[in-house]
Amino acid sequence: MKLNITVLPGDGIGPEVTREAVRVLRAVAEVYGHDFSFEEHLIGGAAIAETGSPLPPSTLDACLASDAVLLGAVGAPQFDGLAGEKRPEAGLLGLRSACGAFANLRPIVCYDATADSSPLKAEVVKGADVLIVRELLGGLYFGEPRAIQGEGATREAFNTMRYNEAEVERVARVAFEAAAARGGKLTSVDKANVLETSRLWREVVNRVAREYPQVRVEHMYVDACAMHLMLNPRRFEVILTENLFGDILSDEAAVLTGSLGMLASASVGGGTDVYEPVHGSAPDIAGAGLANPLGAIASAALLLRYSAKLEQEAADVEASIRAVLERGYRTADIQGRTGKYIVGTEEMGTLVAEALAELADMRHAYHAV
Repeated sequence: MKLNITVLPGDGIGPEVTREAVRVLRAVAEVYGHDFSFEEHLIGGAAIAETGSPLPPSTLDACLASDAVLLGAVGAPQFDGLAGEKRPEAGLLGLRSACGAFANLRPIVCYDATADSSPLKAEVVKGADVLIVRELLGGLYFGEPRAIQGEGATREAFNTMRYNEAEVERVARVAFEAAAARGGKLTSVDKANVLETSRLWREVVNRVAREYPQVRVEHMYVDACAMHLMLNPRRFEVILTENLFGDILSDEAAVLTGSLGMLASASVGGGTDVYEPVHGSAPDIAGAGLANPLGAIASAALLLRYSAKLEQEAADVEASIRAVLERGYRTADIQGRTGKYIVGTEEMGTLVAEALAELADMRHAYHAV
């Protein structure tokens, strides 16, 4: 397999965690005989500082010409005073839009080894394995009109939540396909009691559901879903929801794993797919070697699964993450009570790469016998 990957380290801890994801991808290429090439470009605050733009044309051109994009994080406090379209986050939204990545897949996997890292009881989170499918190119983040206007006491701000049937249908199909391949249950999350967009959402989901009789569908209001995620996360298999709700629910779901640093994501559906950990740039720990790279490494596994179609390699990366955690290695954010060895960003990435090589050696030895 030959794969051209554009790497966008971004801001804060982005370069640190992305470096470890690339380390593991290089290990995959070496162990399994693939040819992966990596080309770094600027995005976010780093791009603003260098070029004045959060998404320079050279970066976007490289992304659209590549097989996949691996992104670290965007956002830096020194740019918080800029207008919305000039902030680091605008680069990320622009990238998603240009790539046409309308479906954001966020797996929430609760490892038994780190169950005590969650503030919830271990018996609540153990065994939870939820896939959140978030619509990524519509809703409040992209809807028009939007503005801040006026002066004094009458100054106002407004955003527009807007969806059309085609946007709902295409992301619904992604979620139904995922549910059909998993346990056969899908929870569609909306706010249909008060929002017209949610009423349209529910109507379209029900229509698509008729094409998937093997999938059990339930509808749930977003506030109820937020509660049940904490009380009984194992009731969920696949959650389908719109942009804003998905953003909030997936961050809340990090509580189940013990840290945002554990969560991966894949933004798919367009010409080029984008892979990134869910966490932000965490400028307070940037450069200290404390960041958890497992979300970025798990995002690299998703890249192998969805863009490269290398299911065995993706599963082996995920198994290597699990093996390292079961041996007691932790970054500070997931120390819990069972963590025996607290390691930094680079050491955690190295441990996963080594575990991958061990797993491959075991498989080769088995086949040799």
